[in-house]
Amino acid sequence: MKPWIKVLIVTLVVAVPAFVLGPVLFPPAEVGIEPTADQIPYFILLAVWDAVFLGLGVAFLLFGMPVLRKVSPDSSVRAWVMYLSIGFLTVSWWPHLNMHASNGIDFQGLLYIDYGFHVPLMISAAALIYCFISIARRRMKHEPVYTVVRGPGDAAPLTESQAK
Repeated sequence: MKPWIKVLIVTLVVAVPAFVLGPVLFPPAEVGIEPTADQIPYFILLAVWDAVFLGLGVAFLLFGMPVLRKVSPDSSVRAWVMYLSIGFLTVSWWPHLNMHASNGIDFQGLLYIDYGFHVPLMISAAALIYCFISIARRRMKHEPVYTVVRGPGDAAPLTESQAK
């Protein structure tokens, strides 16, 4: 089975129940105000995206590590940092936004939710930036940066004197 089919299957197997179960597991808070009829489709679309990203994140956590080991063959720590960061960046949206809907206007709950999700999201993004820069630096040291393309699919690296 092709990898993209596996990812699609896992994504759908997780996303569909997540979409249906979101309001059951996290019942919307009764705060006295309801969304307008014009706003409801946007909330539904947001719930669909959250569920899809949850499914995609689970698929990544199931199948992504071998790819990251190839991207970062010289550092298993970096591969794990990227793996966990990407996993959190994709999986966390579903519980995060469902908790917001369920929390209502409880400001203490809002602080717990936002510190519990936003700070790790920022840390994950910073970790990925660091990993990207470290991989880019390694590649710039060990691989040619310039390429001359002679025809479709035919490329040869420039020598150092040609690049100047």
